[in-house]
Amino acid sequence: MEKERKMLDKKYKKAYLKLSNGVTLGGRAIGAGVIVSGEMVFNTGMLGYSEAMTDPSYLGQILVFSFCLIGNYGIPLPKDGNLFMSKGHESSSIKTQGIIVSDIYDGCYHHDGGISLEEWMESQGVSGIAGIDTRYLVQMIRENGNLWGKIIPEGGKPQDKNKFEFLKNFQDNEYADPSKYNLMPSVSTKEVVKMGKGFKKVAVIDCGAKWNIMRMLIERGCEAHVLPWDTDFSEIQCDGWVISNGPGDPKNTGDLVDRIKKDVLSANKPVLGICLGHQLLSLASGAKTKRLNHGHRSHNQPVFSLPEKKAYMSSQNHRYAVEKSSIKSDWELWFENANDDSVEGLKHKTKPFMSVQFHPEASSGPNDTSWIMDKFVGSIKK
Repeated sequence: MEKERKMLDKKYKKAYLKLSNGVTLGGRAIGAGVIVSGEMVFNTGMLGYSEAMTDPSYLGQILVFSFCLIGNYGIPLPKDGNLFMSKGHESSSIKTQGIIVSDIYDGCYHHDGGISLEEWMESQGVSGIAGIDTRYLVQMIRENGNLWGKIIPEGGKPQDKNKFEFLKNFQDNEYADPSKYNLMPSVSTKEVVKMGKGFKKVAVIDCGAKWNIMRMLIERGCEAHVLPWDTDFSEIQCDGWVISNGPGDPKNTGDLVDRIKKDVLSANKPVLGICLGHQLLSLASGAKTKRLNHGHRSHNQPVFSLPEKKAYMSSQNHRYAVEKSSIKSDWELWFENANDDSVEGLKHKTKPFMSVQFHPEASSGPNDTSWIMDKFVGSIKK
């Protein structure tokens, strides 16, 4: 009876979401009882919540799930106790500051076994709120453009600032804007990691790389070498380069753009930039980036390929985009966003350089554009 009473008390503990526009919403506390702050973003997927929450691109953000029920199949546990590259996970830990859901399921019915979403959140010190009208909240995020929030559980404790490097910059009483800081040290590998065995070696610059990038390279017969963001690229021997996805403002990445321009592009080997990597590659080419009023946050962003004259559905989570007017004459527009005509991809006219703003490795998300990975690996073979 005592155990049931404690579970009941915990189940109905209150929590509040305080937003930077002055609105406060109440609901039921889920996960860990920790006070967190971050940029408000959303995801439209019905599934793939574990992939989204472990995606390093969401670092420093409070993720709102617009679908009505999250956690309905639990969290898959790694087979043989090995989390590394385990399906259902895009990194080794939850990267979101917290989550907001309409309703959460407290069981687990995954075919690989596992635990409930809330148990997983508790084990990793991540807070959330259930019982909020998330579709209304998504509309608010869209209308406000830039919106920040705080999750304040009843009796909550301050967040451990040693969890990620970037947290040390924040004061407890402020709305945290992660884009003000260089987030690379918080998400990039600390040492070179080699994965798979293949006919070609691909160097992956880890700006917060999703594991599915490396999975897809290995499936296509490549050997992936994941590099820390501050690696001396001039010393790397490889057959091609991937500049990965990641969080934050591409201009707040130290000297990374200069090193890409000096040591990666000068080698004239195939290069693929993904999401943040697309923005970094564009900056290295001489183009400019800008902060979008709304950003692109969903699994259903339509993009149009100009050379192929085809439309595709894509998965996206980003606030920044390349300025179309700044694209240099030796580069061509590859993809456009079908909603707002913003730049979604670039290709060099004569060299094997290409980049996309969306995620061709989307997991979980639409697989319409996985052919881009085939195109990149094909350019390495040539």
